Formats: sequence, C-alpha cells, structure tokens
Amino acid sequence: MTPPREAGAGTGGAARQAASAEQTWELRLYVTDRTPTCVRALANLQRACAHWLPGRYHIEVIDLAENPRLAAQDQIMAVPTLVKMRPPPILKMVGDLSDTERLLVSMQLRPGPAR
Repeated sequence: MTPPREAGAGTGGAARQAASAEQTWELRLYVTDRTPTCVRALANLQRACAHWLPGRYHIEVIDLAENPRLAAQDQIMAVPTLVKMRPPPILKMVGDLSDTERLLVSMQLRPGPAR
C-alpha cells in the first residue's frame, strides 16, 4: 500500500484557533495492507480533515506490513492507529475513526463533554 500524502484544516476555542491557525496538523495513520477497517479509517480521516482542517493538514500513511519496525519504534499496539504529531501534544486513537465526535475530541479540535 503506497502511502498517500494529503495536504489540507478546525474549529475550537478562540485561543486554540489563534494558536493553530497557521499550523499544519501532522497526522500519521498506521495501517496493515488494505484491510477494510484500515481503508475505512483513512477515508474517515480524510473526510474529517477536509471538513475541519481544510488546507492545514498532512496525513502520512504508514503500512506496517511494509515497515514492521515502525510498530515497535512508535509503540503501535493495534491498527489502524491515528497519531496526531503536531500541534502538540502527541495523541493516539485506535479504530476506524467512524465516530466523528470522538475523533474531533481526541484530536482536540472540539472540547470534550463537560463533567
């Protein structure tokens, strides 16, 4: 599976928007081959980024079938796994990314529910 490269931007609190307005979001999606779950994860991530981060994101797809060393190096325990590298902090999310609300909260594009 050849890693596609995406260029593309979110909403959030005013401070978060101002701080990240010019930042490119660096995202890594770890997959294995073209399993249905991994294909769905990539499609869901691309759709969310196109809507919430237009023009401000880069997705690097890493196929662990081709690069198994990266699983240990980056502490990937399951696939698909999304890692938000930038802006800090580094965050991880496992699954097909079909729960858009969970994805947005995990990537800190939207605040979580009040407790």
